[in-house]
Amino acid sequence: MTARTPPHDPHARLAGRALVLAGILLSAFNLRTAVTSLTPLLDVLGQEFSFGPTFAGLLGMVPTATFAIAGVGTPRLAHRLGLERTAVLSMVLATTGLLWRSLTGGTGGLLAASTVALLGMGIGNVILPPLVKRYFPDRLGPVSSLYITVLQVGTILPALLAVPVADAAGWRVSMGMWTLLAAAAILPWLGVLRIERKAGSELARLHDRAVVPGDEAPELAAPAPRGRVWRTGLGWGLALMFGMTSLVTYAMFTWLPKLMVEAGASPAFGGTMLALFSTLGLVGALVMPSLATRMRNPLPIALFCAVCHLSAFAGLLWAPLAAPLLWMTLLGLGPSTFPLALTLVNLRTRTPAASSALSGFSQGTGYALSCLGPLLFGWLHERSHGWELPFAFLALCVVVMVTGAWLACRPGHLEEQW
Repeated sequence: MTARTPPHDPHARLAGRALVLAGILLSAFNLRTAVTSLTPLLDVLGQEFSFGPTFAGLLGMVPTATFAIAGVGTPRLAHRLGLERTAVLSMVLATTGLLWRSLTGGTGGLLAASTVALLGMGIGNVILPPLVKRYFPDRLGPVSSLYITVLQVGTILPALLAVPVADAAGWRVSMGMWTLLAAAAILPWLGVLRIERKAGSELARLHDRAVVPGDEAPELAAPAPRGRVWRTGLGWGLALMFGMTSLVTYAMFTWLPKLMVEAGASPAFGGTMLALFSTLGLVGALVMPSLATRMRNPLPIALFCAVCHLSAFAGLLWAPLAAPLLWMTLLGLGPSTFPLALTLVNLRTRTPAASSALSGFSQGTGYALSCLGPLLFGWLHERSHGWELPFAFLALCVVVMVTGAWLACRPGHLEEQW
């Protein structure tokens, strides 16, 4: 399936790459379904389980918190199990959590099940870049664009279908139906492991902890020097890119509808603008990875995204209903620094081991930085009774993001900074 696959077995190599691509795409689709299948139903669930805004806010913090925890722990887990088995574990946790959540009978189960599902999805966040690095080193841009696009589709569809399906069949079916796709994502990885075992590849020997004497040691047999990433400008630059982009995005996910309603629009219009904001993320997913692979220093992309964000903030603050489609277009292009950062994880490393370490540190640290963003944005709005301070806070976050991009986009590799 890679250079390690026996050269005399082209059918195994071709079948393996096809299965890996299927596994990457199915896993990518399932990385946000636990988030966007829940938030449109919070009012329904609040009535069902008698909880208010405080518990709803706690549920809103779970994604970034679990993604941060997964970012810290996944590199060591991947080096212990191997990337492919970790991908299986990721989707098993996602499937278990989604099914449990659809059957739960109280707030405790709702919170615990969401945590399990999102932990699996957080593991998937970290391991997909090194999987692309391992199996498609000659197609980093196209494959990255493809899986990030599928991730965006997996973000949009649950949000669009949650309420209609709940109205037709109940909230349990609405949230539980995504369990099937998470379970389906397990199957390609099981096929990959089966092919590797049959081929007797070096990857299979890594999984079994048995290396034939005289052969080169497996690439991920020992834990990568993850602790050194925090000493590099590249690691912190990507962490700031991930963190500030996620902070701004989740703040808008949470508060954009309310902002529109306070400006005089209907709740339905606010929901439509939120869907448009989410959908425009597809543009960045399709374009940015391939564009970044063609640039020695893709900092201009980050600067363009910053200008889009700041222009959208100004429009939403001073004239939200004057040109809402323009503001949503700019706001949707701003988070293109997220696919850019995912692509840089592979462009700025030479091996899957380094890619896994960099992905884990930057996403773990970044999501930890973004945890309190939506809560702080809302607190500033409540204290000031306006949107000036909240948007000033987001503007400052964009400046921090640009600083991180300056560090992350500089030509070079993580191994050199180690």
